[in-house]
Amino acid sequence: MRISCPPFDPVHCDDPDLLDSAFYAHGDPHALWARLRAENPVYRCDPGDGREPFWVVTRHQDVSRVLRDYETFSSRRGTMLCIVDLSMPDIASDDMMPDTDPPRHRQLREPLNRALTPRAVSEQKEPIREIVRSVLRPALDGRTIDIAQEALMFPMAFTGTLMGLPQEHWPRMAELTTRTIAYDDPDYSTGSPTSTVRQAHHELFEFFREEISRRVPTDPGTDLIGILRSMELDEGPLSERQLILNCYALLLGANVTTPHALSTMVALMGEHPEQFRMAREDPGLRAGCVREVLRWSSPASHFMRYATRDVDLGGGTIRTDEPVSVWLGSANRDERAFDDPYRFDITRHPNRHLAFGIGPHYCIGAGLAQLGLRVFLDELLDLVAEVEPAGEVAHLASNFVAGYKSMPVRLVPRHRNAPTVVGSE
Repeated sequence: MRISCPPFDPVHCDDPDLLDSAFYAHGDPHALWARLRAENPVYRCDPGDGREPFWVVTRHQDVSRVLRDYETFSSRRGTMLCIVDLSMPDIASDDMMPDTDPPRHRQLREPLNRALTPRAVSEQKEPIREIVRSVLRPALDGRTIDIAQEALMFPMAFTGTLMGLPQEHWPRMAELTTRTIAYDDPDYSTGSPTSTVRQAHHELFEFFREEISRRVPTDPGTDLIGILRSMELDEGPLSERQLILNCYALLLGANVTTPHALSTMVALMGEHPEQFRMAREDPGLRAGCVREVLRWSSPASHFMRYATRDVDLGGGTIRTDEPVSVWLGSANRDERAFDDPYRFDITRHPNRHLAFGIGPHYCIGAGLAQLGLRVFLDELLDLVAEVEPAGEVAHLASNFVAGYKSMPVRLVPRHRNAPTVVGSE
C-alpha cells in the first residue's frame, strides 16, 4: 500500500473499491481514509453485486471501542473481510483463536501467552540477529537486493523454530500464507480468488495434519504446537481440526505482517536519514523508533467484528448481526489521536498506535515481532550508513495487509570491512 501524505489529490472511490485488493495496491487508501474520518467516520459501505453491506470505522477512538468491546462486537463470525459472503457462518467459529470471544478465547490464548513471555521471547534474540545479518550481508558490497522479498522469510525463520516446523518447508509455507491474503494479486493468484485460497488452505492444512500425526501421542512437546496439543477446552483436548486451525492462525499472524513493517523500516531510513541518525547516536530512542515504524506501516489494514446488538457509534446506528470493519491504518493517522500524524517522528510521545490491535485480541505475537524489528533496527544502524532506492516499488494487492511485493535497494555500509565483520561472527 502506498503511504501517502497530505495535501491529498481529490480521491474518488466507489463502495466496491473498499473490498477490491487492487485499490490497495494502486489507489490511495490514506487519502480516502482521511476523507472518511472527516466526513463519515462510521460509514455504511454497500459493495453491491449481492454482497452484504458492512460498516467502515476509521477514527482511533471508535476503532479502539470496537476492538475492546467484545460483548458488543464479536469475533466469532470471522475477523477478516474476505472473498466469501459476509453473511455466511464462519466455519472456524469457536475453534480458532482469532474467531472466539472470551472466556473461550482466554482458554486458547493463555497457555500460548506463557510460552511467549518477554523472558521466553528474549531467548530468540541471537538467532534473530543471525537471520538479520543473513538478510543484510548480500547488500553490503554494493549489490542491489529486493528487501521486500528478503523480508518474507524473516518471521518464518523464528516462527518456524518456535512451532517446531521442519526448515525445508519454510519457504513454501511463507508463500502459501501470503496467497491466502493476496489471493487476486497476479504474482500470487493460481486461478480465481476462491480457488487460490482453497488451494493454499488445503496444502497448509494437510501439512499441519501430517506434522501433528508424526509426533509422539504421549509426548506433546514444548514448542507452540506441543502447547496446543496439551490444551484443554471445556469439552476436552483440542481435536485434530482445532489443532490444525490454530496452527494455521499462528503461522498466518506471524508471516503476513512483520515482513512489511521491516520493509517500511528500510524505506524510512532512506526517506528520513536524520531520524535514524538520531537513533544511531542515542540507543534510548530505538524503542520509540520501532513504535513509530509500526504506527507508520500499520501492516494489518483492518479487522472485522459483528454487532451482537443495536449500537450507536460515531453518529451511526449499527444493527444486530451487521459486519463492522475497523481500519488500523486510518486510526494510526487520526488527527484526533496523534499530533501531526503524517510526520514520521521517532520521539513521538505518547504513541498509542493500534498496529497490534487492542483489547482481548491484542496480537499474541506482538512481543516477538517487536523484538525482531528491534534487532533488525540495531543491525541496520550498525552496518548501514545509507539506504538508496534502486528500482520501482510494487505494492501487494490485498485488502488485509498493507504490504510490498518488491522494493529494490542498495545499502551503503558504514564500515569498509562490513561484509567481513558480518561473516566473522
